[in-house]
Amino acid sequence: MTNQVIKSLTDPAFLIALLVAVAVFATVFTLLPAFGGNQLKTRMKSVALERDELRAKQRARLAADADRRRKGLREEQSVGMRSIVDRLDLKRALADEGTLQKLKVAGFRGQNPLTRFLFFRLVLPFVGFALAIVYLFVLGGLAEKPLVVKLFVCILVAYGGFYMPVLYVNNRATKRKQSIQAAWPDALDLMLICVESGMSVEAALRKVADEIGAQSVALAEEFILTNAELSYLQERKQAYENLASRTGLESVRSVSQALVQAERYGTPVAHALRVLASESRDMRMNAAEKKAAALPPKLTVPMILFFLPVLFAIILGPAGIQVSQRGGIFGDHPSAASK
Repeated sequence: MTNQVIKSLTDPAFLIALLVAVAVFATVFTLLPAFGGNQLKTRMKSVALERDELRAKQRARLAADADRRRKGLREEQSVGMRSIVDRLDLKRALADEGTLQKLKVAGFRGQNPLTRFLFFRLVLPFVGFALAIVYLFVLGGLAEKPLVVKLFVCILVAYGGFYMPVLYVNNRATKRKQSIQAAWPDALDLMLICVESGMSVEAALRKVADEIGAQSVALAEEFILTNAELSYLQERKQAYENLASRTGLESVRSVSQALVQAERYGTPVAHALRVLASESRDMRMNAAEKKAAALPPKLTVPMILFFLPVLFAIILGPAGIQVSQRGGIFGDHPSAASK
């Protein structure tokens, strides 16, 4: 029996058949998971794509509903204002290109902010005049003043109400420009890193908008809007120029012009961004040094009014007490007088 087993194992035909069987089994065992896994991977990919599509549709539906609700509220609130503005033709009387530009720099876009701006410029003078009349003639404010002074105060309050929306827009624009200017060098550094890593300008703007939002919401909004304009405007140059126009900053205008020239002449965008980022940081440092240099003149009056009197009191106080105890500058000491 043992001899037969040894003979079978040493038989060349048996060995060849055994090797062929092992090779076939190994081949099937190797290729079977690949075929099965490919189907499973395809099925999983299709399920993932379908899930992403469902999520995208759900987000789009929710965003559309929210936008519809916000739009409906804005429409309801601005219908009466728009009718008054259109009936009195306030856009031609009070609005011009400068007004639209100020509203854009302040972050107000579209026609509704312009309508509300003109409406409040019309209404606030009458409201202020009415409140001044109630305070002065009904509640008895400034009762000792003559009638002419009271009427002058009413007119002054109405004049202030007329320019109050302008002051609000200017203040809002100044704060927004300061926020953008403070975060602009960091945004350029982030954009430079994104461009050097191989991203396109659109992808870089989108990435920088996500990262810079915690530091400056206004700058993130401008980058998102510029990215959208790069997608649907016919000329990319117009999108860059709109960015510079909405911010109202020379540093942003320089970057916009550099991007336009880079796309027109094919120059490297990274080199231009590196130079402009360095210049922006230098400008921010110069602005800080300028503010620091302006502090001594500003501190002169507070020091004279608050610091020097206290210093004189501390230095001359003990001497004054001693002089008063002696009976004056030329007086004798009480002990000497008793002698």
